[in-house]
Amino acid sequence: METMGTVEKPGAAEPKRPNAPKRARKAAARSTVVREVLARGYGDAGASYTKKALKGFRADSGHPNEDINENNYTLRQRSRMLYMASPIAAAALKRQRTNVVGNGLRLKSTINREVLGMTPEAAEAWQKRTEAEFALWAERKNACDATGVNDFYGMQQLVMLSWPMSGDCFAVVKHYNTTPLLPYSLRLHIVEADRVRTPTADGGVGILTTTGTAPNGNAIYDGVEVDKNGQIVAYYISNNYPYQNTIVPTKFTRVEAYGPRTGLPNILHIMDSERPDQYRGVPYLAQVMEPLLQMRRYTEAEIMAAVVQSFFTAFIKTEAGADGMPFNEVGGDGVEEVSRDPNEYELGPGTMNVMEPGEDVTFGSPTHPNTGFDTFMRAMCEQVGAALEIPADLLIMAFNSSYSASRAALLEAWKAFRMRREWLTKDFCRPVYELWLTEAVARGRIIAPGFLTDPMIRQAYLQSQWIGPSQGQLDPTKEVQAAVTAIENGLSTHEAEAIRLNGSEYAANVDKLAQENERLRAANGGEQSAAPSLASAIVNLVNFAVDDAMEAYRQGNGGR
Repeated sequence: METMGTVEKPGAAEPKRPNAPKRARKAAARSTVVREVLARGYGDAGASYTKKALKGFRADSGHPNEDINENNYTLRQRSRMLYMASPIAAAALKRQRTNVVGNGLRLKSTINREVLGMTPEAAEAWQKRTEAEFALWAERKNACDATGVNDFYGMQQLVMLSWPMSGDCFAVVKHYNTTPLLPYSLRLHIVEADRVRTPTADGGVGILTTTGTAPNGNAIYDGVEVDKNGQIVAYYISNNYPYQNTIVPTKFTRVEAYGPRTGLPNILHIMDSERPDQYRGVPYLAQVMEPLLQMRRYTEAEIMAAVVQSFFTAFIKTEAGADGMPFNEVGGDGVEEVSRDPNEYELGPGTMNVMEPGEDVTFGSPTHPNTGFDTFMRAMCEQVGAALEIPADLLIMAFNSSYSASRAALLEAWKAFRMRREWLTKDFCRPVYELWLTEAVARGRIIAPGFLTDPMIRQAYLQSQWIGPSQGQLDPTKEVQAAVTAIENGLSTHEAEAIRLNGSEYAANVDKLAQENERLRAANGGEQSAAPSLASAIVNLVNFAVDDAMEAYRQGNGGR
């Protein structure tokens, strides 16, 4: 081979390289410089690839579409399976639904009367009229649900369960014909996350391919079409679920996010974001799926071990064959054996197995129930609860801590519940209320001058609160005393405290108390009844009832 003008003979020894040590020193120096550069700042901390604890920590994160959308199908299936098969997972999801929504978030209109130029009396009358009219639509299944399955409050519960379980949820806005008993055309169709996905050219399910391009050139991220500015412009909804057993061909419908003339939403997308440029939600249980699955397996193993050890099973050793021996039965008379395999033995209460010659069975020492099971599971529930923002006490419904500890845990939990309630209100309740009120004003059932023409007046009419279940009280006496003190010192209002303590409305409470006080006054002989006379009023009511019963008895016995 020719090298540097010389000819090297085949098989000749490699010439000596006097500069090799020098090159080695330079390479070592370069390596030292590289290590020094990499060890700067976070390179010597969490970003280090030289520390033993971090050498194997190879993290690879990319675009939210790659990290989230391409894994969402698997996450959804596992989330639903854990909900169906893991008690802790089901508890976590149901705690969200029960505490965020409960029986439903109820509308309380709180219009800005200063902007509208209304007197307090006129504002109160308008609010009561609007709330009653909204109830006409919201409390009837066939008036608000496109499928006729739930009323509006049942749809809230469904959304609050489907959204965390699947990562997000959708409500398609539809309009039906009106009738004399159903004066509103607005209907909502709740759509599960799986049906919103990117269309494929061959009509496939589009699970592995979550990114596509719309005919107009816009990008599609897992069924969400966005323009060049990254704004959502449309959604693609399939008529089938992925891998659904059906002969109906898969078709996609493009639903524009907002109407071109009114600007009102055609579809509502309920989700919470964790990263910029994210267009689909992540299941609530995503970060704790592995520990939840292992906890379920551990629980099942403990249960099975305890059940097996509770069986009293006898094994008969004999030099004769096992054929013809009548003891190899499980279940008693008339029940066939679970297995007739000669290599299988069955365990059960009072079961007797005849073994073949030379066979033997050996059991380990009984160790179940495991005395450390509760401690271990409690520790795991604390870790899972920390990730889900649910204290372990509330997650497993075991309140064994002190008052201070339980109160602190409940307060922390309700921070998260209120936050998710606000998310649900902004993504679902308030947009639905705007859609409904727009139709009510357009049809003349609600009088709201300027609502359809002036954005500021429209916003003033749309102001509302959505009242749901309260967090409850560990010590009602202390809670009520604190509320009274806050009201007396101007730190809160009767209305705010009524909502916080039991989710009621102060105005409704006053009306009800007025009626009750009037009845007590009548029962007390028409005199003004003060609070201390409540006991005497109750005694009078009991006496009236006894007198009526005695009179009826005498009449039934001929006046005797």
